[in-house]
Amino acid sequence: MPTFERDRVVKTHAGTTDELLCEEAGLQWLAEAEIDGGIRCAQVFKVSRTHLVEERIFGGSPSPAAARRIGAALARTHAAGAPWLGCPPPGCPAATGSGRAATPYVAREGATASWGAFFAVYRVMYYARILYDRGIFGDHELSLFRRVAAKFAAGTFDAPEPALVERAIARNSDVACARLHGDLWAGNVLYLSDASAATGGALIDPMAYGGHAETDLAMLQLFGYPYLDEVLAGYNEVSPLASGWRERVNLHQLAPLLLHCVLFGGSYIPETIARARRYA
Repeated sequence: MPTFERDRVVKTHAGTTDELLCEEAGLQWLAEAEIDGGIRCAQVFKVSRTHLVEERIFGGSPSPAAARRIGAALARTHAAGAPWLGCPPPGCPAATGSGRAATPYVAREGATASWGAFFAVYRVMYYARILYDRGIFGDHELSLFRRVAAKFAAGTFDAPEPALVERAIARNSDVACARLHGDLWAGNVLYLSDASAATGGALIDPMAYGGHAETDLAMLQLFGYPYLDEVLAGYNEVSPLASGWRERVNLHQLAPLLLHCVLFGGSYIPETIARARRYA
């Protein structure tokens, strides 16, 4: 658990993985977008395998106006782009197998050409096989997720990125997808105490990687967020989402739901299986 000082947060880790180093790399990568109006990120002061010292973000009261600014700023952060689907932040110690392996990174040579193929291999089946190996899923459940993954891989659910991301892809050969926070739930998107702050809020605790922007937005919608409709409206005003994006929210939520099955089990398992059956 982190400890809080006057203006800093100190996190400690056993040092058995590169989790803290990858978190710092993610914050630095996301913060690169701030110069172009991207959402503010907590500043890191010091990092090692066992300790991370970062800025303490003082939260404020949610408001519709701040929510709209958060949405607009998040759209600009996504549009900073990433070179391939599943890529780690620059500076993360290893592309795969280390750091926050709960959301596995993809080495460039393993990158897929489409989002559906990426999601099928590195999200749906990655987690489904873990759950099967642990005996949480049986043959029937594994078969179900294989059918769902096959539809993803075939491109059934592929859709364009939001407009600003598509523009970045068209203009820059080094951009293939959006730059994601990766764990964008309410606890990691803080409203700022300064109600007039340009970006409305700030990001903490990323599991950053390259992916489809709708995945971040779907994660934010999974557990709720104050003035969520205003966040989405602010995002859509700056970077219009592709047609049918609301119908794809449940699809993108399969990854965090499967991860929660891996981490916590319990009620997440029947909910996730029921969600998968809609698309099998």
